[in-house]
Amino acid sequence: MYYTKEEVNYKKTEKYSKEVTTDLSKKFHGLLAQLGENPEREGLLKTPERAAKAMQFLTHGYEMDAAKILKSAMFSEDYSEMVLIKDIEVYSLCEHHMLPFFGKAHIAYIPNGKIVGLSKIPRVVDVFARRLQVQERLTHEILNCIQDTLEPLGVAIVMEARHMCMMMRGVQKQNSVTTTSAFTGAFKAQATRTEFLNLVSSKLH
Repeated sequence: MYYTKEEVNYKKTEKYSKEVTTDLSKKFHGLLAQLGENPEREGLLKTPERAAKAMQFLTHGYEMDAAKILKSAMFSEDYSEMVLIKDIEVYSLCEHHMLPFFGKAHIAYIPNGKIVGLSKIPRVVDVFARRLQVQERLTHEILNCIQDTLEPLGVAIVMEARHMCMMMRGVQKQNSVTTTSAFTGAFKAQATRTEFLNLVSSKLH
């Protein structure tokens, strides 16, 4: 199974392993029965297959190479000021309860002779988000991939997310937001980090 987006017309294509879909469908069928439902009733007849495909899509990041995505659109450029991409949508699954968490990531880097196509940064986010995750690790995986691949003067990331495992169950706090951040290189300096945080919080657009 994998997910592709054709660059020319942005057509979405989803492909699934027939074997994995069949196996997962049987498991979801049994799960519905164990939960007290009737998997043979009309509304649930196709649910096991839909759930099987959904889980493959939501975890397709395991089959993708984030560094390769960045390398596919790296260009030499004499630019050494901050490049910031704000409000990147993030959708992932908590590895503890397999419930969604979602929010936004704000990512900046300072080039060191190389820049990258702007669409590649959100794609890197998706690669790591489409796996079973915790927000803390997700933040660092994105940061480390950009730092190791582009070798910029520094990378910064702030991620804000709402976790359904806190909102729907457990403490059931619907208004809680979790924020994580990580910095490398030049962003460890107070002035540069402050500039980044000010830009993230501003409404320039």
